[in-house]
Amino acid sequence: MSDLTHSASADRRDTVFGIIPKDYVQRYSTLVVLVLMFVVFTVTVDKFLTPQNLLNIAQQISMLTIVGAGLTFGFAAKEMDLSVGFTVGLAGVLVPLMLVAGWSLPVALIVGLVAGFLVGALNAGLVTLVGIPSLIATLATGSILFGVNFLLTGGRAIYGGLPDSFLWLGQGRIMGVPVLAYFMIAAVALAWFVMERTIFGRYIYAVGGNQKAAELSGVKVRRYKAAALIVCALFAVVAGTLLSARLGSGQPNAGERYLLDGLATVFIGMTMLRPGTATVLGTFFGALFIGVINNGLNLMGMDTYIQSIVKGVIILVAVAVVSRSTKLNLL
Repeated sequence: MSDLTHSASADRRDTVFGIIPKDYVQRYSTLVVLVLMFVVFTVTVDKFLTPQNLLNIAQQISMLTIVGAGLTFGFAAKEMDLSVGFTVGLAGVLVPLMLVAGWSLPVALIVGLVAGFLVGALNAGLVTLVGIPSLIATLATGSILFGVNFLLTGGRAIYGGLPDSFLWLGQGRIMGVPVLAYFMIAAVALAWFVMERTIFGRYIYAVGGNQKAAELSGVKVRRYKAAALIVCALFAVVAGTLLSARLGSGQPNAGERYLLDGLATVFIGMTMLRPGTATVLGTFFGALFIGVINNGLNLMGMDTYIQSIVKGVIILVAVAVVSRSTKLNLL
């Protein structure tokens, strides 16, 4: 009889108000907040729930989602890339520079990807071979890239001379939908498939979940940590290339905001679906969360510094939620 009573008490502790299982609250509470924000903005802002504005949100979060998808690989392997914003900036000036110099679009895009691979390989080498914690290694790499980006452009933005085929990547539409939205969907689908349906993704999660157990199981831990950091950089250069196409120019400091926002998308994503674990779908909803906030506040006439305060608070809340519900150990 006492065992039955104890079991009933445990069941009650695992529910909220004796109705909703605690597990469901942890998984879906952030999604509920996202829906509520959507409803609030719909009611309070006239132009929010219009097809054009919804497409604007999709366009605005596309590069952020791509950056976040790459960061998800690093977070899943328990590595953090703080150079990602400057890697976005590197592609955002390198590709336009090559195009202005007369190189063809395919060659410029390939060079951008190679540059991203080299940045990722540098980060991977510093972390897995030299043994520097990723937080410090990528912070230093980011500082180097910051200087390189301004060195490449002489501290000036690159305007004019960009081919229409390149600008179409960031400004064009297919059946009324921004091309950027298609790139975002493709990036999310690819990242989700790799992380959830391949051995590579399972090993990334295994390395991040329990490194010692992964080693004992024969997983090449350093190899998968290195691969995760390289993927971070590759996704960042894709986002940077699209960003410069969207802006119609190459600006050496345009990618800096994607560091904070990219980290925020992953942290917010870690509060849902599989709390404490970085997932691609969670990151997508995290980017949508930020996009809805930014768009709604813009339409309400809020200043940009207010938006920065809101995003900072969101990151703190997201980290606090994840830390209280799971062991948050990223370094």
